[in-house]
Amino acid sequence: MAQCVTKVQLSISCSDLLDKDIGSKSDPLCVVLQSIGDGKWSELSRTERVKNCQSPEFSTKPVVDYYFEKVQNIKFGVYDIDNKSVDLNDDDYLGGYECTLGQIVSNRKLKASLELKKGKPAGKGTITIIAEEIKDTRVVILDVEARNLDKKDFLGKSDPFLELFRQGDDGSWQLAYRSEVIKNNLNPCWKKFSVPLQSLCGGDLNKPIKVHCTDYDSDGSHDLIGIFETNLSQLQKAEGGTPVEFECINPQKKQKKKGYKNSGVVRVKSCKIDVEYSFLDYVMGGCQINFTVGVDFTGSNGDPKSPDSLHYISPNGVNEYLTAIWCVGNVIQDYDTDKQFPAFGFGAQVPPNWQVSHEFALNFNPSNPYCAGKMSQGVFHKTFIEA
Repeated sequence: MAQCVTKVQLSISCSDLLDKDIGSKSDPLCVVLQSIGDGKWSELSRTERVKNCQSPEFSTKPVVDYYFEKVQNIKFGVYDIDNKSVDLNDDDYLGGYECTLGQIVSNRKLKASLELKKGKPAGKGTITIIAEEIKDTRVVILDVEARNLDKKDFLGKSDPFLELFRQGDDGSWQLAYRSEVIKNNLNPCWKKFSVPLQSLCGGDLNKPIKVHCTDYDSDGSHDLIGIFETNLSQLQKAEGGTPVEFECINPQKKQKKKGYKNSGVVRVKSCKIDVEYSFLDYVMGGCQINFTVGVDFTGSNGDPKSPDSLHYISPNGVNEYLTAIWCVGNVIQDYDTDKQFPAFGFGAQVPPNWQVSHEFALNFNPSNPYCAGKMSQGVFHKTFIEA
């Protein structure tokens, strides 16, 4: 029997989130955690932060391993992020939702109310999670620019960004990609970007794709510049180096203004479909990973006679440097066929002249600075004691 494990991509959106900011809207981010038992949780992934938005649709789509035969408890936590710290403990909690991955997969689209704690609703806040099995590892690489976009800002030009939407089976549109914002520019050229083919069109080259070109406003009240629809077959016409152009149409402006032509033109300069190889593809294809040790011997590490020093000469012969090297080396060594590990130091006074050197072999043999054999405590312990 084949093992029942597969990769599942989660699309996450929220609506009617609590507003924790004074004078502006919340800046939400969603973190995904998985239970590891005994009431403990391990973070799997987190989305990007969406500024000034109470009903965000996140473009970052976490990918999790789904095991049919296991009960995988999943927790979604939504936070208002007002600082650059990755620690969420100092951020406002906007609500969470707990379920099993099996519930999400079996429903495919699951909508639920957010709670601040068990039995206490987070206002009217809801979360929607859409699960999709990843079967296609191809990606679409796009190079896009625009020309003559409408001016939306009173005191400056527009700050345009792009959003690409995929059409769902029920006809609804799901966000697949959101570009960076280009400030004060009516002729923007966005950075080349890639989107998983499955996220963009489910592998169907003729499936409709909707593109929004929008003027960014810091308070979240973004102004639509224009929309157009296409599909990957049309975009691929740019693969040969000839740009494909699309008129951005603003429906309201078209309805009100006679003689309206467009609100600018988006040009796809190139479109390429490529395969995104996994780490295992590289390893099984013969990729080698080389492990080199570099040890800092500068005085900032403290007196080696002190237990607080990373270079502490412990009675049992172990310090924090050795522990770190063993932990990393024991993993990496399986991907290095010759098991030759060069080990260097820097920032030490090296014999026989005792001048400071910023690159020297730990075994003082520059022609052969390798520790040979399996990564083991004996090998590196001997090397460090001699050094």
